[in-house]
Amino acid sequence: MSKSKFVIDKFAKLFEQGLVSYKDLSSEILNILRSKRDEVIFRMKITSKEETEVQNRRIEILEKKLEKIEKLIKVNSKKGKKL
Repeated sequence: MSKSKFVIDKFAKLFEQGLVSYKDLSSEILNILRSKRDEVIFRMKITSKEETEVQNRRIEILEKKLEKIEKLIKVNSKKGKKL
């Protein structure tokens, strides 16, 4: 409820200030919505597409290394060797 109150308050302030032009009003609405969007994204700590791709690549590399280590452990345990 407080978020919708925030938007309504912003609209009320715009009308009080005499912003009656459609272009001014629409640009101000877009600015308010962008600001709220950015605020939500910041709070959620969402990463960019590039950061996500880098993390996925690092995970793939680590998974491959882990598979190699697991295979090495299996081979050595069958031979009776300790690591």
